[in-house]
Amino acid sequence: MIDDVLKELKDNCDKALDALRRDLSKVRTGRANPSILDRIRVDYYGVLTPIAQMATVSTPDPRLLMIKPWEKGQGQAIDRAIRDSDLGLNPQVDGDLIRIPIPALTEERRREMVKLTKRSGEDAKVAIRKLRRESLQLLDELAAEGEVGQDDADRGAKKVEDVIAEWVKKVDGLVADREKDIMEV
Repeated sequence: MIDDVLKELKDNCDKALDALRRDLSKVRTGRANPSILDRIRVDYYGVLTPIAQMATVSTPDPRLLMIKPWEKGQGQAIDRAIRDSDLGLNPQVDGDLIRIPIPALTEERRREMVKLTKRSGEDAKVAIRKLRRESLQLLDELAAEGEVGQDDADRGAKKVEDVIAEWVKKVDGLVADREKDIMEV
């Protein structure tokens, strides 16, 4: 029973870490990365659609994103959506292609990106702490129902704390790595 609780806790913590990785991949650094456009939605015949579902996004060099819409008439809509976003990008429409030069981040913008990164890390830690609380409650319920002994439940609680400490360190490591990428000039 206790092993099942620990396995479920680890699986859920792994999901929280994956969500953090996805969030951090969307935070802009000084290099071109197609995933920074993931949260931008374009009005595509009345439906808000991600750019990746209506165009090919590529990175021909580290400071340039290129978007090639699958339909010729969608270039202006994509351009407008990117300009309206909070990314601070200035796309250049050239016929069928949209080129987005990625400017070097200013010091102020880098600090804003680091704050976003830290906020995402804190959100992941909150999710992991919630999982800890749920696991400890489950162990208490198992002990109260007599399915496991109190000593076993206490040992299980200690293992839960160890697992949580390990996952919090992983979150801190991911956030620190991303901060280093952002602050790199």
